[in-house]
Amino acid sequence: MDIELFDFDLPEELIAQSPAKVRDQSRLMVIDKDNHTFAHKHFFDIVDYLHTGDVLVRNNTKVIPARLLGEKEETHAHVEVLLLKQMENDTWECLVGNAKTVKVGTIVKFGNGELRAKCVKICDEGIRHMQMLYDGVFLEILDKLGKMPLPPYIQKQCEDNSRYQTVYAKVEGSAAAPTAGFHFTEELFEKLKAKGVTVVDVTLHIGLGTFRPVKVTDVLEHHMHSEYYVMTKDTADVLNKAKKEHRRIISIGTTSTRVLETVMQEYGEFKACSGNTSIYIYPGYKYLAIDGLITNFHLPKSTLIMLVSALAGREFILDCYKEAIKEKYRFFSFGDSMFIYGKEN
Repeated sequence: MDIELFDFDLPEELIAQSPAKVRDQSRLMVIDKDNHTFAHKHFFDIVDYLHTGDVLVRNNTKVIPARLLGEKEETHAHVEVLLLKQMENDTWECLVGNAKTVKVGTIVKFGNGELRAKCVKICDEGIRHMQMLYDGVFLEILDKLGKMPLPPYIQKQCEDNSRYQTVYAKVEGSAAAPTAGFHFTEELFEKLKAKGVTVVDVTLHIGLGTFRPVKVTDVLEHHMHSEYYVMTKDTADVLNKAKKEHRRIISIGTTSTRVLETVMQEYGEFKACSGNTSIYIYPGYKYLAIDGLITNFHLPKSTLIMLVSALAGREFILDCYKEAIKEKYRFFSFGDSMFIYGKEN
């Protein structure tokens, strides 16, 4: 399957550089994947499309200030480190800039040396395992020294770091935000709950698997890096009951989707569990868990547009993207949203 099948031309001015002034006033394209129709709305209109009995699943991961700018102790050469995933103890999987200069034993210091990182393992594609050396509480030091790990197409830091978090962010550990959730407000959740929509949480700490670009011509040869996820018993019970009663399960974002599909693939039902997933969803995949998806507009030739194409059909999704470009929707992390649904259960 050629990666060029998932390409499209996007004018640079449509790449959102900042979030909408009010979260739920971003635009929303409502997509009926079975009848191949779409409608232009605003995100607050999502209340009209979610029904009593629906279960809405969100990823409650919280972004940590995972981007660290430091220097090698020996040479003072600048080194940038992005924390991707915590391994055992104080060792982290990291994406390292100019990684060829970081060998096993290399120590990088940050700030005034309050935090130091020692390379303990070399992996492919600029990945290093770094042991963190510090006194005190790691996340407190990270809050002081780290920066929010905004995607490279966003050219300046947020004035308010809370806008690169969802309002329901809770469990710290992510190297990127589950951006489909940016559009929700507490008031919107209250309206949905009053309507009879149940809201449950899963956790997936976003790392390299979600945003690593596809560098191969044949998408089947792409390798997804693993990311840590958790599903609680309370969430599993709600989801199993919804499945049994043929009620819709709608995921907020591709990361929530990947947790749900991973668990269903592994166990054939929803279950209290945790682990690492490297699930890779592209056209031909048969969805087991979800009936609908709320998601942003994704990068060309990315695993995310493949996941969406697997749900709604590649050609139709690309038609929707053409329509979004024509109507000047805002794209990517701080951009607008789409709600994809099919036949009512």
